[in-house]
Amino acid sequence: MTTGVAILGSTGSIGRCTLKVLERQSDRFEVIALTAFGSAGLLREQVERWHPRMAGLVCPAEGDTNSNGRMRWKTGPDCLIEAATHPDVDTVVNAVVGAAGLEATLCALEAGKRVALANKESLITAGELVTKTARRTNGEIIPVDSEHSAVLQCLAGYEHGDIARLILTASGGPFRDWKPERISGATVREALNHPTWNMGRKITVDSATLANKALEVIEAHFLFGLDYGQIDAVVHPQSIIHAFTEFVDGSILAQVGYPSMELPILYALTYPERVPDSGVTRFDPAAFGALTFEPIRRECFPTFNLGVAAGRCGGTAPTVFNAANEVAVHSFLKGGIRFGRIPEVIERTLEAHDVGEAGSLDEIKAADRWARSYAEGLCC
Repeated sequence: MTTGVAILGSTGSIGRCTLKVLERQSDRFEVIALTAFGSAGLLREQVERWHPRMAGLVCPAEGDTNSNGRMRWKTGPDCLIEAATHPDVDTVVNAVVGAAGLEATLCALEAGKRVALANKESLITAGELVTKTARRTNGEIIPVDSEHSAVLQCLAGYEHGDIARLILTASGGPFRDWKPERISGATVREALNHPTWNMGRKITVDSATLANKALEVIEAHFLFGLDYGQIDAVVHPQSIIHAFTEFVDGSILAQVGYPSMELPILYALTYPERVPDSGVTRFDPAAFGALTFEPIRRECFPTFNLGVAAGRCGGTAPTVFNAANEVAVHSFLKGGIRFGRIPEVIERTLEAHDVGEAGSLDEIKAADRWARSYAEGLCC
């Protein structure tokens, strides 16, 4: 019996990678639904290859046929929810970029689905709400981020009380050893030149500012139920060790592998089982050589500090951090602001925000809207 899979964001880097994994696991999984934001051409190719029962395009452009000749696509943001709650879907791979993926996560969990979560913003903006929903409905949240997948793998067979500390690793991004003045003036091309990972534009910029690592610290807090004092991060330029898990007796386990998203995607699809996959590159420690580690240069990457502080603050602060970051990164990619202004926009937005409760979707949406409007004003 096959497992039905929906991929939200199938034309992005995680979505395409998921389809590679499913190609090798076609006896175990069936692609039921595919959605894309605006890449109609690539979605059409995917639909013709995979023959899903449902396809959706969130933002069709003028002239898009919204069809591949055999089936009519759904259009608009609601197609994400329709795909996530499709009755034949067992696992939803949420690879949507940004807070736009939140409602689909909540709806999938309400329907009792497994959510293979690459949309970290679901937990950043609404961590309490998302985790409470999963507990109430017996839905599952299985992380796709390589760092959180690494922790999950290290925790197999252990209890929550066995954990003393998590150490997430960061590549350091393209500006790991740059001086602050040079970082501030970095170009879009330089920010997108990631040394080890091949990712989408937004997450690549987040890696350059280390906002991504702050988001992952917040995500780990909700995924594993740990205090922020139990979660740390360290720069590991080779991106071979994805996380360390320290236990109360002082023992440490680490998950190791070449920087590819295919393994964490596969594990999220099959958890807690492990299945053969001939496409995953095997790690040869002798051939690779030395692995090194460095502290995060917090004075050079203030976005990391801002994100972790927002997480510690709680309430709507993480929602505002995430929204302001999305706006600032979008403006930077469009040439509206310098790279060095990204943390400034985030900090000023957080300072202007009156932190409130984040217990309902309406409260979260209101904070998100306010933060986007305020940050957009700063980017003008």
